[in-house]
Amino acid sequence: MAVLRPAPGEGSRLSGGPRLTDRHPSPDDIAGDVLRGLSATPRRLPSKYFYDRRGSELFEAITRQPEYYLTRVELELLAGRGAQIAAAVGPRAHVVEPGSGSGRKTRLLLEALEDPVAYTPIDISRDALVASARRLDSEFGAIEVLPVLADFTRPVPLPRPARAAASVLVFFPGSTLGNFTRHESVALLRAMRATMGEGGAALLGLDLEKDPALVEAAYNDAAGVTAEFTLNLLRRLNRDLGSDFDLDAFAHRARYIVDEGRIVTTLESLRDQVVTVAGRRFAFAAGEHLHVEQSQKYTDARIAGIAADAGLEVVAGWNDARDWFGLRLLRPAA
Repeated sequence: MAVLRPAPGEGSRLSGGPRLTDRHPSPDDIAGDVLRGLSATPRRLPSKYFYDRRGSELFEAITRQPEYYLTRVELELLAGRGAQIAAAVGPRAHVVEPGSGSGRKTRLLLEALEDPVAYTPIDISRDALVASARRLDSEFGAIEVLPVLADFTRPVPLPRPARAAASVLVFFPGSTLGNFTRHESVALLRAMRATMGEGGAALLGLDLEKDPALVEAAYNDAAGVTAEFTLNLLRRLNRDLGSDFDLDAFAHRARYIVDEGRIVTTLESLRDQVVTVAGRRFAFAAGEHLHVEQSQKYTDARIAGIAADAGLEVVAGWNDARDWFGLRLLRPAA
């Protein structure tokens, strides 16, 4: 899990924009992660590698599908509760956003906060990170933008802003926390606690438990964009690792496990087949599922328990009118 800790700024200046710190995983890192996952039982692929250029484009398209309520509702919450969030956070924050993506939600947060000092987006997709950092840098001239190209689930030293901040706010929207197991979530929140320090906070976006049909539809949109997004992971591995996944021989599957309150996304092998990855051969049986992602849904009790195990407590929260999605502000426990 990430241990985000301050470090001197470094990296190269983007043309006409902010300085980029490059800590992107190497092909050897990606190969190691993938081989470990394919050797596990059950087999899995790391969801963090969804986000190459095409993957980031497809995810943005997913967020605009009518079935995918998460982004739409969270944007409405950030727009409608911005003043309350700003009052709870306080002035002159250094906003740190692991897995920053397009920056649509970030814009609303930065507009609402009182005199934010700096913004550090951390993302594994260079194209998405560069585009977002340039856009926000041009829109918020008084806020220092310090992008870091990195896998935020690993240690990521932070650039230091030129102007001292009163606090650090870790912004983790999109219910991204739900992509991690409970053990991983606790570790990630502990790392956020180290980043924010005693006077800081974390603002989490959390998808709440609701009608299973509504949840399941969000991950199986009628246009098939989510299915293309999932299969693009295999396309990315074919390109970056020289593997030979046949995309026509796998199918996207997403189902909601009600008792566990989570969506599980897999790629189902449609026939007996052998795939070669980084020189190693892996046999798949027809009907075998390759785990690629989970998406946990939350109750107040569930997030309070995870936060407590990480040394944090929920100090404020905001839900939409239908209780579909929530924002929770966490601070170090007393």
